[in-house]
Amino acid sequence: MQLLISVAGPADARAALLGGADVIDAKDPRHGALGPVPLHRLAAIRATVAGARPLSAALGDAAREDALAGAVAAAATLGVVFVKVGFAGVTSEVRARRLAVAARQRAEGETRLVLVAYADWRHAESLAPARLVSIAADAGAAGVLLDTASKSAPLFAIQPVASVAAWVAAAHAAGMFAALAGSLSGPDLAPARALGADLVGVRGAACVGGRTGRVSRPRVAALRASAGAAPPPPPPPPPPASRVLVGMGILPERDVELPEIVRRYDEMLHAVRERA
Repeated sequence: MQLLISVAGPADARAALLGGADVIDAKDPRHGALGPVPLHRLAAIRATVAGARPLSAALGDAAREDALAGAVAAAATLGVVFVKVGFAGVTSEVRARRLAVAARQRAEGETRLVLVAYADWRHAESLAPARLVSIAADAGAAGVLLDTASKSAPLFAIQPVASVAAWVAAAHAAGMFAALAGSLSGPDLAPARALGADLVGVRGAACVGGRTGRVSRPRVAALRASAGAAPPPPPPPPPPASRVLVGMGILPERDVELPEIVRRYDEMLHAVRERA
């Protein structure tokens, strides 16, 4: 199972890279579950990632076909591999299909579409997750993501494990990858992996100071270990400008060894499982 880390800017992206994230996801957590970052910041994140990992971008919740198509096209010009689109406020399947098709038509080159379903779909005034799977398949999306619109409770507290398992299986049966997110933390990753999720997305648990804080390299490394798959190869050395930023303290580094992080995390996870 791969690990996606949502980043708000270049400093977050660097920490996520060094921590071993498989996918770097541009998102502004101050503007909801799928808050898009400004285009200039997306470009800065892309420059930091520099092709070392696939880059995805949250584009918010779809409202108008023309605006959505423009956002997808702009992200595609920057080489974004995945664009994530939600449907909060859209309760019509016909409307959702039109929006999804509009997005898919502008996903050019290597850019692929990911539709986002909300476990708390009634709160989001959206479509039920199972209905989004069929819409995504019909639109030619590469994958689907099950997230939470509200961050007051984690995914598995909102949606029963059996329901999530059925949703993942439906996505696979439709030929798409299945991703899970929604206030997930370390102990949630083993169940997500057991359910067959291809990718898990994390923001808050990867940050110091909560989901609006800053991404922490040691926290990403611990999450990478918990995700269970072998970590990707280390990224290439950062450009000189990044070294200058680190030296100035703008991108702080901690002298913590990865084996020690993993050992402590495994002990914590074992204790949680014992109590369960």
